[in-house]
Amino acid sequence: MKVIILAGGKASTIEDGTTGVPKPMATIGEKPILWHIMKNYSVYGITDFIICGGYKVNMIKDYFADFYLYQSDITVNLQTNQIEIHKKKTENWNVTIKDTGLHTSTGDRLSLVKNYIDEDEFLVTYGDVLSNIDVQHFINEYYKQNVEGMAVVAKPTGRSHLLSIDSNMDLLGKQSPNEMGNNIWTSAGTFIFNRKVFDYIQSGDDLEGICMERMEQARQVKAYKHHDFYMAIDTFKKKVEAETLWKENRAPWKVW
Repeated sequence: MKVIILAGGKASTIEDGTTGVPKPMATIGEKPILWHIMKNYSVYGITDFIICGGYKVNMIKDYFADFYLYQSDITVNLQTNQIEIHKKKTENWNVTIKDTGLHTSTGDRLSLVKNYIDEDEFLVTYGDVLSNIDVQHFINEYYKQNVEGMAVVAKPTGRSHLLSIDSNMDLLGKQSPNEMGNNIWTSAGTFIFNRKVFDYIQSGDDLEGICMERMEQARQVKAYKHHDFYMAIDTFKKKVEAETLWKENRAPWKVW
């Protein structure tokens, strides 16, 4: 099963406002957020990734093109430009990187990689979200339902897209906090879809907004409640918090 990682958008300000790196390339423990996300999926034997890039997508391409070198010790003969690789280390990943544009909606980014998806089901996640979701359990729960999509939801930790869920785990769409009462959830930025999801996407659609609302109305999407760790690295404060957890060997997302 493939994982589509939404890694477009604007420059990151969580590292240094002057660096201008894509947010998924901001580092935690000297490794890009993308690397942490992909390591997590690898635990479940999922090693086929499609990255939807945008801002400075070539920085992402360069990282993976030279990934083998970054992971290994090397000796470079500067006169001959020959490289000798020592202690060879790499990952068993297949990575496709697509330039999906700078101002493209998330729904359109997904549509632009449709031709790279050759299975009926696929996963989607954001390139700035860390979590310890049990991916295999999530997939198993999806297959128990006769629906075309499932979204992981968690208790709000900063994202503003609030959701309400009924007793059948059906998403009820956007509601005001007063309407929700204590039943307040938010998207944890991870989804599984059948290819039929493309029938719901129209040009300019936001994945969590209009597209998901159409699936909700058709009763073709369920929620998967995640009660444990999830963090969107969308502020410098969150980045520092994640960095501290990593340095202290307390990173909940490190399941490998």
